Amino acid sequence: MESSIITQVQKEDIQLSPKTGEVSRSSLKKPRSCNIFKALFCCLRGAQDARNPPSPSQDALLGPQDNGDVVKLSSGPSLLPEMTPQDQGKICVVIDLDETLVHSSFKCSFSPQPISNADFIVPVEIDGTTHQVYVLKRPYVDEFLQRMGELFECILFTASLAKYADPVTDLLDQCGVFRARLFRESCVFHQGCYVKDLSLLGRELHKTLILDNSPASYIFHPENAVPVVSWFDDVEDAELLHLLPVFEDLSQAEDVYTRLGELRAP
Repeated sequence: MESSIITQVQKEDIQLSPKTGEVSRSSLKKPRSCNIFKALFCCLRGAQDARNPPSPSQDALLGPQDNGDVVKLSSGPSLLPEMTPQDQGKICVVIDLDETLVHSSFKCSFSPQPISNADFIVPVEIDGTTHQVYVLKRPYVDEFLQRMGELFECILFTASLAKYADPVTDLLDQCGVFRARLFRESCVFHQGCYVKDLSLLGRELHKTLILDNSPASYIFHPENAVPVVSWFDDVEDAELLHLLPVFEDLSQAEDVYTRLGELRAP
């Protein structure tokens, strides 16, 4: 039930050995915690669903089933409106939600015990029944979003459904940092994963970045990615705090490919 609404990495799914042919791991040479740019380059969602096939009632929420082809769930020339005058000249940063900024858990018969110290409790209706979603904010998320909003055109892009992600973002983004919000229907369904195709945004790719804990989400554009370790409940986590100097550096780049290449160089 939870996985059909919220697309998130589970702790037991974490693997640290990329397969041949998948995107390789990289590290940026900046002062930071040792975990900042560790990334998981496999489709964790596909592995989870293989162990727990969805029930027929979940199919409509999960979207089309993969047959080996790329299925585009969005339409139109671009996903984003024209850049506002206040953002002209800024780099566009696509930011993930689950396990990047927050961690959520359902309170229902299918799930373990709900989060006891939730920052938000969001009601979500599923098949006519309202369920409570317990949401934890990642440490330093407020400071991170405030600074990112000053430096970039920030876009929320999640593979979760809007019925969950939209009210969570309303509570999380009190200052209106996100200029637009994109949900599962804006993803491309490819080999069992919901991929965020940056070429559909309507922004120049050399001026676009993506921050996401799941490398499967940016498998089409790994050169635009700033990886972040998945977060669940570690109160000592400081990934977002350590990422700020990296993004402050990148905000001045004329070409994100060049600057990211320099930061990743051994």
